[in-house]
Amino acid sequence: MTKFDFNVLVNHWDRYMEGFWNTVQVSLIALVGSFLLGALVAVLRIAPVKALNAVGTVYVEFIRNIPLLLVVFFFYLGLPSLGIPLDGFVSGTLGLTVYTASFIAEAIRAGIQTVPKGQSEAARSSGLTYMQTMLHIVLPQAIKIVLPAIGNQFINLVKNSSILAVVAGMDLMYYADLINSDTFLPLPVYTFVALFYLVLTVPLSLAVHYMERRFARSS
Repeated sequence: MTKFDFNVLVNHWDRYMEGFWNTVQVSLIALVGSFLLGALVAVLRIAPVKALNAVGTVYVEFIRNIPLLLVVFFFYLGLPSLGIPLDGFVSGTLGLTVYTASFIAEAIRAGIQTVPKGQSEAARSSGLTYMQTMLHIVLPQAIKIVLPAIGNQFINLVKNSSILAVVAGMDLMYYADLINSDTFLPLPVYTFVALFYLVLTVPLSLAVHYMERRFARSS
């Protein structure tokens, strides 16, 4: 029977904290990157130029329908074969960014479609370019509308960051595997990892619920 030993946390605190800090870094970098990339792809998907529209559509449909692990392996195993070596941390972060951006793009696109077209037409008639209209008129309103949905994607991003353990990305799960290989106490090792993830995801979840309630009242 597996023993639940609280000393696992005390004896390996430095490893847990190293993994926790790396997970925070990955999540923040991928959060910003996926939001910016997702917004760009969303604009491409509704662009009046068919070629740009096709690029955005292909990106979303391709990335959303393959496993995250394959996206990470593309950066970790695929690019080095082309002479572009990347370590596990960078590969995992890029894979997580690219993958999450496809879901954020769809959320933002849905928000853009809820903004009345008259506002875009008025902005264009006043002399603004298509990109200026998107950046200053449409996107701010669209993002506000779908902010709770984007928040849910950010929560998923934090949880999906555990994929870095597969490519030695130095995240929480990677260090948990090392600790478990030394202690052979999987129950306490991974229970403490779950608690560390909760420290990150619970505040995000509460923030998302708050935004949902606030926007529901305002609407």
